Amino acid sequence: MPKEKKTVASRLQGFVSEFGSDIFSTDNKVLICKVCETKVSSEKRFSISQHIASDKHVRGVQRFKRKEGNKNIQLLVPSISKKSEYNLDLCKAMLAANIPLNKLSNPQFRSFLEKYTMKDTPVESTLRLGYVDKCYIDTVNEIKEKVNGKKIWISMDETTDVEGRYIVSTIIGTLLHDSPGEIFLLNIDQLEKANHSTICKALDKSLLLLWPDGIQYDNVLLFVTDAAPYMTKAARTLQSFSTKMIHLTCMAHGLHRVAEEIRSQFGNVDDLVANVKQVFRKCPYRIQYFRNEAPDLPLPPSPVITRWGTWLTAASYYCTHFETIKRIVESFDESDAVAIKKSKNVFKLQQLQANLIYIKSNFDCLPIAITRLQEQSFLLSEGLKIVEEIQDTFTKLEGHHGIEIKKKLKYVLDKNIGYNIIRKISKVLSGEEDNIANLDLPDDMTASDLLYFKYAPLTSADVERSFSMLKNLLVDNRRSFKLENIKKTLIIQCNFITYTKY
Repeated sequence: MPKEKKTVASRLQGFVSEFGSDIFSTDNKVLICKVCETKVSSEKRFSISQHIASDKHVRGVQRFKRKEGNKNIQLLVPSISKKSEYNLDLCKAMLAANIPLNKLSNPQFRSFLEKYTMKDTPVESTLRLGYVDKCYIDTVNEIKEKVNGKKIWISMDETTDVEGRYIVSTIIGTLLHDSPGEIFLLNIDQLEKANHSTICKALDKSLLLLWPDGIQYDNVLLFVTDAAPYMTKAARTLQSFSTKMIHLTCMAHGLHRVAEEIRSQFGNVDDLVANVKQVFRKCPYRIQYFRNEAPDLPLPPSPVITRWGTWLTAASYYCTHFETIKRIVESFDESDAVAIKKSKNVFKLQQLQANLIYIKSNFDCLPIAITRLQEQSFLLSEGLKIVEEIQDTFTKLEGHHGIEIKKKLKYVLDKNIGYNIIRKISKVLSGEEDNIANLDLPDDMTASDLLYFKYAPLTSADVERSFSMLKNLLVDNRRSFKLENIKKTLIIQCNFITYTKY
């Protein structure tokens, strides 16, 4: 009589009995190694023996024996389709901390992880192919959950990355009537060119991530951008769909434009800042000499024109330490560098020191105000008070320089229509204004919508922070990063760390 062929279930149960239920388990369809948390080929007995002899399995048995004090290994049967929780957490942690996944190939790092986690460390490709997408999807779903049913503000800006691509960043934040809302990086996208049309398309694309069943335009109450003409035009286009939305141009950008006017009014001070900066740039000998001559004094600042308020901070530095810097620069041989000769010539100008004193005396408040406006989680009324303090200070300016700078501030504020609407809303919230009809609100905005402006932002500083993180991500040895992977990594990183708490 011929032998009856075993069923798959009985064959798998036989392997479990033979090799031990503390090592293997089965769901009657596949054989599972409890130690390695993986499916094992069971077509032939040799395949199982080969798995048991593998380095990975041997290491796993040793780890669990140490962990359990040489007791029998007790593990639950894992689900075949379930991803490893350890791998998922490891992937999320590395992306959030901006640790390249290829660091997993470092033997010392792998050894450290395996020693203290008692788990087998995955290779880079396992995380990249199997877990990065899940981390990204989980992050986006978490944003959607937290934003669901809430009013929001949006902030957008565009930059050019190290590869010359036009990159647009979309930040959103929830608007609550009783506390500051949460802030999220929603999307990073590439533009073919920077204009109002591409900005509108990028925003629609981002909002569809948030509301895939249809964009909830009535929940968008505030749009914060810089004052670039194409951003202003994009805002006007968007307001035809989002009829409750107010467009506010960033107040920190606006004050920085005033700072630029101050710089243009004092060309001699600008020459001083630019040339002394070059004197000490990449010159170890002069830097060391400076430190020997003025050990308690920081090196002359290196302001960047596009960084808000840094030029005024530099001018204040030269005012405070004028004589020391002049003495050190004049001790250098002007034949060594053109910048030394130019710096010496600027120091000879009679009006230079008087201009520095005027700038420090009247405009030291401006970089401080710009920094304060970039803070998060304060009341709208507190932010507006900062701007009003600058206005009050500038009303006292005199002389032809002062008149031009006052004109610039007035022009910036008058042109910012959203700022003037926001000011009126703040007065209603604080009880200073009783008549809502005087507010010039968007057509469909209701009185109940005003409640959500109590903690509304006045700047687009969060977008600038996302660009800083993008720059940190695209270092020289990571330039082959594809944009899709940049987007996923940055969204995980920003929302896991940066926007949780600054």
